[in-house]
Amino acid sequence: MLSIVRKLVHLGTMNDFTLQLILSDLRGAGNVGAILRTADATAVECVYACGYTPYPRQATGDSRPPHVIASNTRAIAKTALGAELTIPVRHRPDTLTAISEAKHNGFTIIMLEQAETSLNLFSFVPSSRRLALVVGNEVEGLSRELLAQASTILEIPMLGQKESLNVASAAAVALYRLRCLP
Repeated sequence: MLSIVRKLVHLGTMNDFTLQLILSDLRGAGNVGAILRTADATAVECVYACGYTPYPRQATGDSRPPHVIASNTRAIAKTALGAELTIPVRHRPDTLTAISEAKHNGFTIIMLEQAETSLNLFSFVPSSRRLALVVGNEVEGLSRELLAQASTILEIPMLGQKESLNVASAAAVALYRLRCLP
């Protein structure tokens, strides 16, 4: 971790916040791989793969059938390009379990979702240096039940005709913004 902090300080524009990422019921292994690659690039401490989110082979306690482990790991590796080996990925049966664990470990929970109470990502000023970002399913997003667990709900302003970004792109924008906060 010390070498990561040195890299961040050297870059000058990035902070040394501790970031975690919680993936809530993502469907696409390609999205997971791309997110892991961005997580590596932004020095995310760990990623929680929750519910049916595909995740790479776990060192211990991976109870999935061998063919599922191999298929998920292979599909994720196509876009992760090695980041699936550098970022710790923890599977949790549901997102609430991961949120509870992150809160217990002193993380402030922020979520990326378009909601009535969302704040512009680029106006966000955190009250903590330990942030856990939650991103949701590619189609359904995050449920009201999950949103109720957030300290802050953020959204990326959209200037064109489309209402949202792909989850991997949105996670990348948010992680770099969080990493570059003062």
